[in-house]
Formats: sequence, C-alpha cells, structure tokens
Amino acid sequence: MRPVVLGANQPAERFYAGGRQIAAFRGTGPAASHEPEDWVASTTAVFGQAPTGLTVLPDGTPLRDAIAADPLGWLGAGHVAAHGADAALLVKLLDAGQRLPVHAHPDVPFARRHLGLAHGKTEAWVVLEPADVWLGFARDVPAEELAGWVDAQDVDAMLAAMHRRRLERGDAVLVPAGTPHAIGQGAFLVELQEPTDLSILLEWHGFDVDGRTDGHLGLGFADALRAVDRRGLSRDEVSRLWGSRAGRVGDLLPDAAPFFRAERWLGPVTLEAGFAVLVVVSGAGTLLPDDGAPLDLAAGATVVVPASAGAIEVRGDLEVVVCRPPAGPGTPGSRAV
Repeated sequence: MRPVVLGANQPAERFYAGGRQIAAFRGTGPAASHEPEDWVASTTAVFGQAPTGLTVLPDGTPLRDAIAADPLGWLGAGHVAAHGADAALLVKLLDAGQRLPVHAHPDVPFARRHLGLAHGKTEAWVVLEPADVWLGFARDVPAEELAGWVDAQDVDAMLAAMHRRRLERGDAVLVPAGTPHAIGQGAFLVELQEPTDLSILLEWHGFDVDGRTDGHLGLGFADALRAVDRRGLSRDEVSRLWGSRAGRVGDLLPDAAPFFRAERWLGPVTLEAGFAVLVVVSGAGTLLPDDGAPLDLAAGATVVVPASAGAIEVRGDLEVVVCRPPAGPGTPGSRAV
C-alpha cells in the first residue's frame, strides 16, 4: 500500500463563512463563500448528514470502507490492538471567514452516556494564519448564568467572560473537550480532533443556523450545557494549552497524546511507519515510501499514509504537519535526517 494524495473535501453550505484561504492554499481557484472546512482523510460524517464529510479515495472507495476492509494494512497491528478498525482521528483545514460562534464539544464520558459514542471531541490547532481566539472562561460561571446567556443570546456577556488570546503562525494549541471557545476571523488552521462532529452552540445569533433547534445535539440545552466546562481558568492554565510556538519541530502537543499526535517537521526527515495524515505547509519535496517509488509534493498538498507503506522518507525543502491517532503499543518515533 502506498501514500495517497487527496483532493479537497469541503462540505458545502456550512453555517459560517470561509473558504478563500483553503482555495489559495490548495490552488483550486475561486472559493465558495461557505466552504470553510476541508475534511482531510475523513472517516467521520457531518453530524446528521452522512455521507457528507467522508473522504473518497481516487478509486472511488470511501476511506472508511477501505480501512474496514483492511484495518491492519491501513492502521497497523499496534493501532488495531488498541483501537480496532477505528482510525480514531479527524483532520481538517479550517478557514474562518468570520468569527466562529462561541461553542464547546462534549468529552468522552458525556458522549458515551448521552449519545452512545466512543469519542468526544477534544481538538487541537496548528496555526497557519494568525487571529484572535476566545478560549475558556476567566471566572467560574454558574449554570444558571450560562443558560441565561444562551437563552438571551447575550454574546457580549459570553465573550467578556472569556480569555482572549492571539494565535500566531506556528502555534500549536490543545482545546480540551468542554472548553468554550470562539475562533476569530482570519484564522487558518490545521485542526486535529477526535473523530466526531459534535458541537454545542452557545451562540448562533447572526449565523445561518437555527441554534435553538440544532445547537444541542438533539439533547435539549438543559442536558447539553452540562458538557460545558464552566470553571474559571487562570492565565497560566490557558497558557499551558499552548503546547508549542513557532519554530518547534517534533511533537507539538505532548499533552494531547491520549487523543492524537501532532508533529511538525522540516525536511529532510524519516517518518515512523503508521497511519498518518500529512499537510504540506510550505516548500516542495518528495515522499519516498519503503517501495522506493517517489511521490512529488508541494505546499497545499494533503496525503494519507497507510501503516503498511512503512517508514516514509521526506526529502526536500518543505514544512509538513504530520497528524496521527493515539500511539499504539511499541510506536517508534520520527527523526530528522
């Protein structure tokens, strides 16, 4: 099995604007105004809209079906022993053409108890273009106060109660499930996530979505808001969510290891064998799998790498973000060469 270069996979008519930066990054020409997400190597469907969101390989096979037919080949024995045929990862390119609404995602226990799912939605951002972000409450927020803000759509009060920070190019930020957040206009990110599409909307006024109907995962806000972390976080606690800053190579987010792994490498580098999603951030170069047949890469390319492709040598002057699921038993490390 060989690495596969993937085209764009952008669900249409999302409820917030964006898409220009994805089109420029990929070189795909004019962008639609509401295609702000590119679901890369996705085995996850948009919530309530399957099969939208699922990646289809160049031969017409959905990636999810290909993995189910050959989990050992795609994911490797260590991964299958730990996670079965579940790829356990969702990667997106996100282009915020407007500030995203304040929202939060459930954690694993909440998703299991209320939705019957094995994953919540802890996520992380590797920043390609800077913007402001609102991340976590700066004070404890009583349940009644949060419910009142949501019911009245008092967005000013929500934002005023949150930490506001600046995302800079190259930053890597962990966003634990439950943490309320809003990504600012202009952000362009590689997002790593648990493989679900679960969002609880705290804000929807001015967006093309009926939040009162669709903002609570079908649970009703009385239950859904229990998934939101209402604790006040200190500045130091928020700062610790920044796993790394620009210029760091290797593992960007050690604290994210139970959910996924994010690496940044500047070529040349040899990447460990194992399922991976590659995003070429800049430059150009070549992938050289174990079989020796080269694959040319340039900025904007995305690649899904099956475990059975073996160790991958990356040659050339390029920057690549490597996204992986949680490590299985005996997982080796990538290394610069």
